[in-house]
Amino acid sequence: MSFTTNLIYLIISCTTLHHSLGLSPVILIPGDGGSQLEARLNKSSVIHYICAKTSADYFNIWLNLELLVPFVIDCWIDNTRLEYNNITRTTKNPPGVDIRVPGWGNPEPVEWLDPSHDKSGAYFNTIADALVKVGYVRNISIRGAPYDFRRAPNENQDFFVKLKSLIEETYTLNNKSAVTLLVHSMGGKMAFNFLQIQKQSWKDQYIRRLISLSTPWAGSMKALKVFAIGDDLGSLVLRESIMRTQQITCPSLAWLLPSSLFWKPSEVLVQTDKFNYTIKDLQKLFTDMDLPNAWEMHKDTQKYTADFTPPGVEVHCIYGYNITTVERLVYKPGAWLDGYPQLVGGDGDGTVNARSLAACRRWAGGAARPVTALPLPNAEHLKILHDQRAIDYISSVMLGN
Repeated sequence: MSFTTNLIYLIISCTTLHHSLGLSPVILIPGDGGSQLEARLNKSSVIHYICAKTSADYFNIWLNLELLVPFVIDCWIDNTRLEYNNITRTTKNPPGVDIRVPGWGNPEPVEWLDPSHDKSGAYFNTIADALVKVGYVRNISIRGAPYDFRRAPNENQDFFVKLKSLIEETYTLNNKSAVTLLVHSMGGKMAFNFLQIQKQSWKDQYIRRLISLSTPWAGSMKALKVFAIGDDLGSLVLRESIMRTQQITCPSLAWLLPSSLFWKPSEVLVQTDKFNYTIKDLQKLFTDMDLPNAWEMHKDTQKYTADFTPPGVEVHCIYGYNITTVERLVYKPGAWLDGYPQLVGGDGDGTVNARSLAACRRWAGGAARPVTALPLPNAEHLKILHDQRAIDYISSVMLGN
């Protein structure tokens, strides 16, 4: 018997075993920064002599730790930034830069952000390993749905089309078993928007449930903090102000701004001695910050946050709390919007505010499908992916079919 024939029999045996367990197949949808990105360069000029102009083929640009170091980071920023056109209302990569998302349908690019599987790039891998232990099979009953996380839903419409096809394919591949969408952070908002545009009859057939981890259902004050001063990604050697140059070009950041459905119009988000900015004053704030594109991108994405009706599927909402999370930016008198503000903290998971994480609870009781919330004390936004409490809960839900 040939190797190919043996391989086919092995795949069929694994699939049969999986079907006998009656498990709902899983599609992993990552959050902001949760997908590998590859780039190919053919640039006529660069910002620094150490930056490459060309590349023979595509190379990993996210997450590539060798590129996230002082000086080299300038090359990375110039290659991954987006250029916004307020006439077409779209973004594009810089001239000479082509960026693609590898591995559609494959869980590996969302399990490991670093293709070398360096532990610092571990993402969905711990959860996937736990699912394998209870009978799941990668690329059959565990699939991946990576996307360009720099962009918001208005520029990710192709992702939604591909996701629908992937769900239907996975359903068929797994003996017509309805699919579980297992999502993290911004991936939860992507899944929510996807479900909102599907017919209920389609969801009833193809979707078993939505399990969300750390989803910023109503946005986050951290997005506003990033527009103001940037974020160092937890690095000890990178400065927030340097990273901000790239971060403020991403429409997804504008999409993650706090929602007026959950922030009161009287709440001060940014405090200065000249003006106190609330959710109603975002246009003025971005004008005063000299960030006109931020406001334009916010307008482009507002329609994707206006509707917070239940998604029409069973929901399991897992999130952390009891970790200091930025609630307000306070600038010293005389500084106005210059310098580094005081970050006034409140409750959350270190990245997303508690009110946003728990927004899914608003669906409980009034939704046609059950909604279960599992708040976990001290479960940090990213570390929750490897939190044994969350993993045990996910496993128990999935084994319950």
